[in-house]
Amino acid sequence: MTDALADKAAIAPIPRGLTAIGARSAAFRDALAVSDLPAGSMRRVTFGDLDVLLAHTTNGIAAVDDRCPHMSAPLSLGSLEGCLVGCPLHDGRFDLSSGDVDRMPTTGGLLPDGTYVPVWTPEGREPKPDPPGLKAEARRFTRVRRMRYYPVRLRDGRIEVAIPEA
Repeated sequence: MTDALADKAAIAPIPRGLTAIGARSAAFRDALAVSDLPAGSMRRVTFGDLDVLLAHTTNGIAAVDDRCPHMSAPLSLGSLEGCLVGCPLHDGRFDLSSGDVDRMPTTGGLLPDGTYVPVWTPEGREPKPDPPGLKAEARRFTRVRRMRYYPVRLRDGRIEVAIPEA
């Protein structure tokens, strides 16, 4: 990416109420060059024991925990289509423009508002059974959380992320 293109990179707005605890007052830390994150791509960056997903969405660059809000799989191994990040583990999709669940993971569970979504099967696959028992009960209590965001800024062709102290 040329410097001119890097200058045109935008920062995605953080959805209201979803900034990670302590991030608003945190110091910005260098993550990577803007040229290392072309439009439509994702990268994992690590700060101590915190893994952050940088995603260059159609709304700009967003930084969230690199953990699926369902079962903590690394989203950086998933897919990105526009603003939708897909989890590689259970096919859940999450909207980086809003922090909302776009498609519940195949294992089902509770949406952030407490609504239960049952187990489902992706198109073209054999239906997944949901036999009663301890695992089914655990799924009924597994809540899919909303994404948590970190403020981002662009400085001198670099992406910086506000990371709270551990």
